[in-house]
Amino acid sequence: MARPRMHDLDRILDVAEELVAEDGLERFTIRRLAAASGVSNGALYHAFGSVTALLGRTWLRAGGDFLELQTSLVDTALEGGHRDGAAVRAVIAAADAPAAFAARRPAAARMLMSVRSDRLLGPQLPEEVAEALLGLDRRLVALLARLAEALWGRADAAAVEVVTTCVVDLPTALFGRVLTGPALGAVEISDDRRRRLEAAVRAVLTVPPERARRPSGKE
Repeated sequence: MARPRMHDLDRILDVAEELVAEDGLERFTIRRLAAASGVSNGALYHAFGSVTALLGRTWLRAGGDFLELQTSLVDTALEGGHRDGAAVRAVIAAADAPAAFAARRPAAARMLMSVRSDRLLGPQLPEEVAEALLGLDRRLVALLARLAEALWGRADAAAVEVVTTCVVDLPTALFGRVLTGPALGAVEISDDRRRRLEAAVRAVLTVPPERARRPSGKE
């Protein structure tokens, strides 16, 4: 049985994103994907090996694309150095990335908001996919540390935790209901929600992180 061509694989992953976004992981099956994509069960198994591998690659593609966008938004905000509030704007841009991504890839954005990558990890997931998913986590942590360094000249745990509140926790709280709701197709996160997110991020950043603790045994 012939393996689907590369552009067909992308189309299959698009359909998989939509199915997971609409119905969650629990209802996802190869049979449903075959019916929705027009690709046979056998061809899907031949291309991906297992349901777990297919879902892992679906999440990996979406997560990678999101992180690329988020990093690009941060890069743009930090252009020209870290003066005149550029670091704060960069954190706001990183926090707003889910809304920007949802405008481009609604199904992918909904899937990323509703399914944590660690739910896909397990013995059935191919090692290279598992490592790539963990690599995304490391890249996100590096981006959070970069933002903390830009804000306060430090990237210790306390500083990164404050940035994590802004970039992960607040967007989940303000955008999560929209991105995990029952609506299908296009997703629109209102300007009101995005302004409230910006206000919340600015408020959190007015309180600097705790002072970095000195190593044990030193004065």
